[in-house]
Amino acid sequence: MSLLRRLPALLATVLLALTGLAAAPAQAAPDAVAAAPTFKAPFPCGQRWTYSHHSAEVRRALDFVRADGGATAGTPVLASAAGTATRHYQAGGAGNYIVIDHGGGWRTYYFHLAAYSVASGAYVGQGQQIGTTGSTGNSSGAHIHYEQLYNGTGQNIVINGAALSYPGSYHQAYLTSDNGCGGSGTGVPFTTWGSGVNVRADARLSAPVVATLGGPTAVRVLCQKQGDTVSAEGYTNNWWSKLRDQNGFVSNIYIDHPAAQLPGVPLC
Repeated sequence: MSLLRRLPALLATVLLALTGLAAAPAQAAPDAVAAAPTFKAPFPCGQRWTYSHHSAEVRRALDFVRADGGATAGTPVLASAAGTATRHYQAGGAGNYIVIDHGGGWRTYYFHLAAYSVASGAYVGQGQQIGTTGSTGNSSGAHIHYEQLYNGTGQNIVINGAALSYPGSYHQAYLTSDNGCGGSGTGVPFTTWGSGVNVRADARLSAPVVATLGGPTAVRVLCQKQGDTVSAEGYTNNWWSKLRDQNGFVSNIYIDHPAAQLPGVPLC
């Protein structure tokens, strides 16, 4: 058969191929990563912790321990974003742990808890206590093992929109929490009473004085904790408040509020 006689058939074949290409659906682009919640540190407002990463970890976890003089064991573990919490237990690994589903494919994990503070299936708000720091499961000491996952895959951890580093040991990097402070770290407003009230570096009467309040002062309280007992004007109290602007602690006895433990203020 000559080329001229075969041309109509060849043209028909080409047209059919082109028609098929035009009719084929376009392939969908890979799903974009859903916007992550604004995650905060998994420990209370005002506390300073150091963290490290172990290369043997399955996912992109960071382990946190306290670096501000407080005890790691027993410190509250806080939800770093709102979501639905589920309790789990793994004897040879994570121990007592909680997974929070934040929606959109995002979850956070909190391992080695000493105890749970919420029921399984409970909805928790950002900054709500979900457990206490411990060393259950395969752990050599109290710490918070913390993970952020998207669709089941570990992600590099981001706090307040900033990516954390991945040091191989503690005391190379630090993080101070603003989780649960109220107003993203601004603190809860109160007023003090009395004159010449000392603000100390810690909740102890022997701690160095870092500031002195000359008279009644408007203050912002970041968090509170128990410390030395203080007596004044017929009152006794062992709760202390960490003041944002003075960067130190004052006995709650000098906070102008009738409650010994201030309402709406997280634990340090």
